[in-house]
Amino acid sequence: MILRQLPRRVGAVEPELQERICQLSLTQLENLAEALLEFSNPEDLVNWLNNSAN
Repeated sequence: MILRQLPRRVGAVEPELQERICQLSLTQLENLAEALLEFSNPEDLVNWLNNSAN
C-alpha cells in the first residue's frame, strides 16, 4: 500500500528506494505510513529512510 501511496505524494520512487522500503520491519512500515502524509518531495522519503535506519 505504501508503495502505491508514495508516488501520489512525492512522485516516482526509484527502484533502489522501493527495495529499501521492502526491507523495512512492520513497525518501520507503520511509521512510514504515518510520516508519508507530511512528505512533499522525494528528499523527504530519502531523509526518513536514512534516519529510520539509525
